[in-house]
Amino acid sequence: MDRFRMIFQYFQSNSESVMNGICGLLALASVKMYTSFDFSCPCLPQYNMAYGLGIMFVPPIILFLCGLILNRQSLVMLEEWRRPQGRRKKDLAVIRYMCSSIMQRAMVAPVVWIVVTLLDGKCLICAFSGSMDPEKFVGFANVSTARVQQLLAKVPCKDDELLRNNTSRKAVSRYLHCWSQALGWSILLILIIAAFLARWLRPCFNQATLLQARHWSNYIDIEQKIFEETCCEHSRLFAHKCILHFFESMRQEIKLHSFTLPGEGEGTEGEEDFLWGITDQDQVNKLLKTWYYEKPPLDVS
Repeated sequence: MDRFRMIFQYFQSNSESVMNGICGLLALASVKMYTSFDFSCPCLPQYNMAYGLGIMFVPPIILFLCGLILNRQSLVMLEEWRRPQGRRKKDLAVIRYMCSSIMQRAMVAPVVWIVVTLLDGKCLICAFSGSMDPEKFVGFANVSTARVQQLLAKVPCKDDELLRNNTSRKAVSRYLHCWSQALGWSILLILIIAAFLARWLRPCFNQATLLQARHWSNYIDIEQKIFEETCCEHSRLFAHKCILHFFESMRQEIKLHSFTLPGEGEGTEGEEDFLWGITDQDQVNKLLKTWYYEKPPLDVS
């Protein structure tokens, strides 16, 4: 039990490292899902583009939303942005830093999916084979327009009897496959260059502002965790006091059943200190309302 508690405390105190690990797992999961996915283009003019682009962009949207849901700081950032001003001012630089950090982590898995699909090429071939100019390929030059659309739509289907050994089909497939890989490598190169520039140009900007934003971003997250832990402890003690008060007339029966009760003056002093004299539901509600609407300033002097 102690090991689980230590692991839980580690995750709470190292949420940034945990989120980096979760983003890495989502990226690996996206690659695994694509490699195990049985891509089967419908090879119909009216469905090819919808199917190909859907496979390319719908899973990244799902992965992006999963990244936002799994990131605890998403909720913390929204609460900080939407909370009333109270007695503590809201720092927009901290909110922007949190939003940027959340978006960067959430975009890892979707970008990996898109790059993998482009390098594989099947989605792009399925989506745009029907949009090719038939005059560029010899095998489609003397065929009617309707027939050409049917033949181009069947380019992704290698086992189709009409185009199984057709050299024009292979030419269209190679052409789109080259374009798909070129787009994939271009996106990957742009991302690497952007990450390189962001890494090496960061020291050129004001580091003090960045350190402040990062510090208070971590502070807001930790403060929310400690507040929730304190509320849980307060609720446990308050419930304990309410139950003892309710069963005051049954103290002897409770003692006979080995229910742990504090003796007269024993153990109650610490609970009273922790409960701060709160004795009813309205006082608890007022305390929580005050925390939300009039969050205290960051000054412990």
